[in-house]
Amino acid sequence: MKTYKFISWNVNGIRAVDKKKALSWIDDENVDFLALQEIKAQEEQIPSSIFSRTFKQTFINSSSNKGQSGVALFTDVSPLHYETTDHVDILDEGRINEFHFENIAFFNVYFPNGQRNEERLKYKMEFYDRFLDHLENLRSEGKSIIVCGDVNTAHTPIDLARPKANEKTSGFLPIEREWMDKFISCGYVDTFRHVHGDKKDHYSWWSYRANARKNNVGWRIDYFFVSNDLKDKIKDAYILDHILGSDHCPIGLEIKL
Repeated sequence: MKTYKFISWNVNGIRAVDKKKALSWIDDENVDFLALQEIKAQEEQIPSSIFSRTFKQTFINSSSNKGQSGVALFTDVSPLHYETTDHVDILDEGRINEFHFENIAFFNVYFPNGQRNEERLKYKMEFYDRFLDHLENLRSEGKSIIVCGDVNTAHTPIDLARPKANEKTSGFLPIEREWMDKFISCGYVDTFRHVHGDKKDHYSWWSYRANARKNNVGWRIDYFFVSNDLKDKIKDAYILDHILGSDHCPIGLEIKL
């Protein structure tokens, strides 16, 4: 068995992160999978200088709306199968890398944000449901599941600094939190909570306004989930909140497979 190290980060613009040299720390990390969300770039626009180390495999799924969304996956592992899961991401917004290795289906996902208007909230919930259906189909075929990314929802009151003030804000609406309950009840494990229990004040996103990060007024909306059959293989799950460069910080998972 091997311990695989996964890092997930919503970079809020890969070219902006490159200008800050904010991904150079990856050179010193023994990372098996680096999953980035919200790259906001087409493949040809991604700088070659984002880090010095080379990965054997690079998978870019850019949005058809240039300058928005997009995901990127870097790894030395060769896939048994790879796709962009267009039947879930039906608007072609560059939201999913689906990567199969061993008996694992690994997903790097930038889930939709529902704050713009009612239409986008509706699309977010439909995306959630299509995604869960897809995972359940894969599990029925005997696949184990790992999901990482920006889910754009804080699950419980301890997952954001000001739950009362945000009860009517997309990202903490009852309908969104109910879907998270449903997702977990279907047999998926929030790896951070599995390792750390009900620890408070641990967040992965902070507004750029009002010194939110300095004051740790944040939300935990970035996750690693695994299917129940992998629960006992989790070695560690953590939030790298000391790493700057985006309004999100990276998160990590180490798992023995």
